[in-house]
Amino acid sequence: YFRFAFILHYVNTFRSKHRFHSLHHTQFRTNYSLFMPIYDYIYGTMDKSSDSLYESSIKRQDEVPDVVHLMHLTTPESIYHLRLGFASLASQPHIASKWYLWLTWPVTVWTMMLTRIYGRTFVVERHRFDKLKLQTWSLPKYKLQYLLQWQSQSINSLIEEAILEAEEKGVKVLSLGLLNQGEELNRYGGLYVQKHPKLKTKVVDGSTLAVAVILNNLPKWTTQIVLRGKLTKVAYAIAFALCQRGIQVAALDEVEYMKLGKSFGTNSSVSNKLVLSKNYSHKIWLDCFDGLSEEEQTKASKGTIFIPFSQFPPNKLRKDCFYHHTPAMATPLSLENLHSCENWLPRRVMSAWRIAG
Repeated sequence: YFRFAFILHYVNTFRSKHRFHSLHHTQFRTNYSLFMPIYDYIYGTMDKSSDSLYESSIKRQDEVPDVVHLMHLTTPESIYHLRLGFASLASQPHIASKWYLWLTWPVTVWTMMLTRIYGRTFVVERHRFDKLKLQTWSLPKYKLQYLLQWQSQSINSLIEEAILEAEEKGVKVLSLGLLNQGEELNRYGGLYVQKHPKLKTKVVDGSTLAVAVILNNLPKWTTQIVLRGKLTKVAYAIAFALCQRGIQVAALDEVEYMKLGKSFGTNSSVSNKLVLSKNYSHKIWLDCFDGLSEEEQTKASKGTIFIPFSQFPPNKLRKDCFYHHTPAMATPLSLENLHSCENWLPRRVMSAWRIAG
């Protein structure tokens, strides 16, 4: 360590110069150079306790957050859209990759290797909301890895480690974002709660708030909708709530129709509002775009409103249709340090799953 002390002090001069020079006033004939500590190292006038003083000066008790949102990287380039990346990119929604990011591919590949080797969560953002301290943590995993079944165990281990770390730090709530929650992966976080029944940190998936946001965004004149795509916890809850309100829910796929009907149980008043349809003329489609084909989008009538119920945005194929954002809400001005966009959402807008924490 001491062999590279001159590099350490040269790089960190501007952060620790006052503490470095303070030894000049307490020790005899040491640490003369305030702005260039490397000279003290060269001429042998650097105090032996400089390193320990520097280490103690940069050590500070980690701020314990009240709430943690656990996300993951989406694409290799998504690292540049975080606050620790490029400010110009972080301040804009991550909708499409910029052409000039190809120039950074050597750095991108190095980052991918680093995240693979490091293999631990890292802090992306720190916020304050009145008296609440909020943090966003990220897993060093990409969306593609969540689609590979052989990666499930590794991902679950990382999520579990993050939850236990939050528990150790005294975090009150941890919300699971993006693909960190899923029925196949971890039963929407229930796997960890079952494995660690004495957890004091509350693990939430935000599904309830996501459902509420979607229902609130439906036009007042809605009498019927199409529910299409991969059926999730959110999809089942939306279908049940709409049928309770007397709104007809149409399924275009027979398998999905059977699954939805089974989830309603013996409640005939609700089941009567669920229909199997081959008609694409409905004006409102609630979709999980992971399960919606491009062909089905092209069959939708002109002026159709597509409202996603998943965390990932739709592929906007139709210029004559309207596409909503993924379930999200605008943040109050009292939320501090919100300097970057959350993935593909506009500035100062948060996903419902994140807000639920």
